[in-house]
Amino acid sequence: MASMVYDEYGRPFIVLKDQQQKNRVKGVEATKSNILAARSISNLLRTSLGPKGMDKLMVSPDGDVTITNDGATIMQQMEIHQQVAKLMVELSSSQDDEIGDGTTGVVVMAGALLEQAEVLLNKGIHPVRIASGFETAAHVAIKHLETISDRVKFTKDNLEPLMSTAKTTLSSKILQSHREEMAQVAVQAVMNVADLDRNDVNFDMIRMEGKTGGSLKDTQLVNGLVLDKEFSHPQMPTEIKDAKLCILTCPLEPPKPKTKHKLQISSVEAYEELYNQEQAYFRDMIQKIKDSGSNMVICQWGFDDEANHLLLQQELPAVRWVGGVEIEHIAIATGGRIVARVEELSEDKLGKVGKVKQISLGTNSSRQQDRILVLEDCANQKAVTVLVRGGNKMIVDEAKRSLHDAMCVVRNLVTDNRVVYGGGSAEVSCSLAVKKFADTVSGVDQYAIRAFGDALEDIPMALAENAGLSPIAEVAAIKSRQVKENNPTIGLGLNHIDDTAELDLNGKRFDHSTDMKDLGV
Repeated sequence: MASMVYDEYGRPFIVLKDQQQKNRVKGVEATKSNILAARSISNLLRTSLGPKGMDKLMVSPDGDVTITNDGATIMQQMEIHQQVAKLMVELSSSQDDEIGDGTTGVVVMAGALLEQAEVLLNKGIHPVRIASGFETAAHVAIKHLETISDRVKFTKDNLEPLMSTAKTTLSSKILQSHREEMAQVAVQAVMNVADLDRNDVNFDMIRMEGKTGGSLKDTQLVNGLVLDKEFSHPQMPTEIKDAKLCILTCPLEPPKPKTKHKLQISSVEAYEELYNQEQAYFRDMIQKIKDSGSNMVICQWGFDDEANHLLLQQELPAVRWVGGVEIEHIAIATGGRIVARVEELSEDKLGKVGKVKQISLGTNSSRQQDRILVLEDCANQKAVTVLVRGGNKMIVDEAKRSLHDAMCVVRNLVTDNRVVYGGGSAEVSCSLAVKKFADTVSGVDQYAIRAFGDALEDIPMALAENAGLSPIAEVAAIKSRQVKENNPTIGLGLNHIDDTAELDLNGKRFDHSTDMKDLGV
């Protein structure tokens, strides 16, 4: 059915009546509908899991292109309207906030649990009993992880265990070809700001600054701050030693009325008087900065050419349009105070830096975006910046995400130095423990507990699938060796063929199970 109506200009348009009757879904059907939505999200991320996982290319409505295999980034870029599927996005985001890595794995694991839950629902088991069984199995798995975990012992002189763990994290990232250098950067950045006595890491002291140009191996750790800015006047000095910074959040310009106003000038004398007043205001502001003992100005807002010229005359190098977050970092690193009014400036509110220098990157040094400011030997020695380089913006952004994950893993080891080994070994070991426990449970809960064990095997199966291997054969080989050798560190070594593996009909070894502890993964 349709009806034709006309707008105020007499133009016709057709209104179509919705003929489809929407039925309200409830009960088990509603539960299955929600499971399907969440599993569709999980299946999207499944192919990005592990060192052989594929990157996703996403295009925003504005045409911005993002290439990444980071689960949290992929989920945030997706436009999801289904409410339960949004919970998967929040799951990935909370993992990213708390742990920093493993954002893809948690979503794949959640999808596997939902898949098993759907099978149990089809058997007629109540959702409450399924949830109860899953919780019991989760407690068993966590206790088992505590028994098979190893403690990583490291000191400031021996950082090799941290390097090994950081390299494992980077093995599935874009930085894989430079993981030795990148792991060194990540470990050094964290150790510079770590308090080993309190097992604490202040992540706020680590800045990540990306700059297109160069290659990934040009990425470096700077002991100080790097600002993507330049001095406001080309004739200002490009290097300042023993800098005393005044950090301003007020614009260097004459005050303006906050209401609408109209200024009418009827004579040359009135204009000159106004001009002289402005000049006097500028000179007064610059003199107050000079009197405080400052020899460099950092301003959150801009200032016009008049103020810029006066700053140059008074030999006060200045940087304008410094963002609020950067202002806070500068204040923390230099020990300075953020000042809202020039009248409040005093020597004790100035930040102190050993050296400030402006560096030109690349061959075209005349372009503004090719210049950066480096603040070295800050009053707070723990402030560091990772300067990430790359061929284009996409590479730089992905490298920053990868380094952030690596630094989060190193931070987690500083706070709690227990590890379990990768390649699906921990998941298979927990799966065996959960299924063994299920045999001791009577009643319906046994089904849910065993289903949890089956879901745990989905991680190594996804790793094998993404590497182009036979998932069932590989997982079966891992389980077999773990039971035979009573070794919970046997996992899927994707770049390793086990010498003790059985031979197929053609005399070729067909599984990749190996001791992940020996590989250091």
